[in-house]
Amino acid sequence: MTRVLYDLCGIDEGLRFSPYCWRVRYALAHKGLEAETRPWYFTEKQALAFAEHDKVPVLVDGDEVVTDSYEILRYLDRTYPEAPVLGEGLAEARGRFFKHYAERAIAPAMMRTIVMDLLNAIHPDDRAYFRETREKRFGRTLEEFHSPAKGLAQLDAALEPLRGQLKTSDFLDGRAPAGADYLVFGNFMWARCVSSADLVSNADPVYGWIERMLDQHDGLGRKALRITDIEGAYR
Repeated sequence: MTRVLYDLCGIDEGLRFSPYCWRVRYALAHKGLEAETRPWYFTEKQALAFAEHDKVPVLVDGDEVVTDSYEILRYLDRTYPEAPVLGEGLAEARGRFFKHYAERAIAPAMMRTIVMDLLNAIHPDDRAYFRETREKRFGRTLEEFHSPAKGLAQLDAALEPLRGQLKTSDFLDGRAPAGADYLVFGNFMWARCVSSADLVSNADPVYGWIERMLDQHDGLGRKALRITDIEGAYR
């Protein structure tokens, strides 16, 4: 049985930058589960018609088709209960908080900082779609929305809860990483893959956590292709 993860890619098939897909990739590695990662582009909606969904990640596990990164993590815990990612009850509720925290506090700040780098990293065939949908969401052009100074200030404030936790623990989930770490770190992988922007200083507790997360699961994050690795792609 081949397990397949549909994974967003950019100007190079190996450039995988979706924060939601990174959550799932880390969760799979956490459980020791292998999966073929199949490249997908923003405009390839028809390729996901079988899932009755139009966004990635989509996980195909035998006869099971699961959409939405958080639901995939829950599915993995139900189906492969060893080495829980989210856990159950109070633990799962805590994980849900980190999902919302990552999406509503961290992601907007990062987006404002790196959006033009992100546009450059997206496959040329997808850029018009990305611009149209995001400008509609933001209510302004990408150029008007882009403000690294404001984005970094917003991100600095948003990271305060992480700093509090990471001053006393190596990971958000304690001595070892799990769901809370993966839900938040997906956003840092997103930024790392498409941009060279320095989001936190190396004196920040968050920086040390990022470095530890990059080394997890045999360097899963550290080995990932970045836009800066693609000759002529980064400007």
